[in-house]
Amino acid sequence: MTAVRIGLVGAGGVAQRHAQVLSGLPEVQLAAVTDVDPAAAEKLASAYGARALPDVTAVLSEGVDAVYVCVPPFAHGPAEREVIAAGVPLFVEKPIALDRDIAVALAADIAERKILTAVGHHWRYLAIVDKARELLADREVRLVTGAWLDKVPPVGWWPHRDRSGGPVVEQAAHVLDLARHLAGEVTQVSAMGSGIPPAVEGADIDGSTVATLRFAGGAVGTLAATCVLGWKERAGLEIYADGLALSVTEDGLTIRTKDGVTTVDSDPASARVAVDAAFVAAVRSGDRSGIRVPYAEALRTHTLALAVASAAATGRTVDV
Repeated sequence: MTAVRIGLVGAGGVAQRHAQVLSGLPEVQLAAVTDVDPAAAEKLASAYGARALPDVTAVLSEGVDAVYVCVPPFAHGPAEREVIAAGVPLFVEKPIALDRDIAVALAADIAERKILTAVGHHWRYLAIVDKARELLADREVRLVTGAWLDKVPPVGWWPHRDRSGGPVVEQAAHVLDLARHLAGEVTQVSAMGSGIPPAVEGADIDGSTVATLRFAGGAVGTLAATCVLGWKERAGLEIYADGLALSVTEDGLTIRTKDGVTTVDSDPASARVAVDAAFVAAVRSGDRSGIRVPYAEALRTHTLALAVASAAATGRTVDV
């Protein structure tokens, strides 16, 4: 293989970000783009010397080495099925679906065909997350508090529950994934939604959600999410273990012990590059060890996010 040729399904903001990153990687070519909006596909494709094509079938017919599926949550399923059937490596942006049954079926097909996959939980690629994991390796985690405090993104489908899944599924899933990575699996959740949507026309999602989490290792935790601000206030995780307090965001890690405070800065862009670079390297070599979140792992995080959303909607405690 010389240049790794990439097909892109979707031409929105996240797809544009991946296109920019991929174009900066050595020996990577964006070969084809498709989108339900042909004008959007044409605009993105022309910016990178790719072909704008009518559908996934046409993208696959270009002989691409891998396909990125960057579509809204409600649109996942058909594109992935076609790529899996073709036996082509697959990168999927999160959240991986709205309907868990769709994601479970896709995971089964991926496992059966042994498809190389990755999902865009890029926080896992932050060097500070590796550092936090090292610090926690020999300590019992006792308490986890996560938050995603933000605005409604400027896309029409986002404030609709049947299109995005709501803030927990679409935004705070990054925090839940980090919680799983650093503190272990969650076995039980309860949650409450505000019942009041953000001040956006037609919105039917909860403007705020709070949840409690019970971890398999004995820790307990909370998650707070809101989308009623006009800016991104904070997104991150705090972890309390015996004699140690950690605060993790994309921008940095704060380490507190009885001896004092240490801060480690972080560049969020580095993780967005690393997640694509790891996938491309795996496509090129066949070595999957550098991929930190394959589809099966992302399904575990997605299941947790859906459990929180279900608990908030029903008022019932949900076993994960």
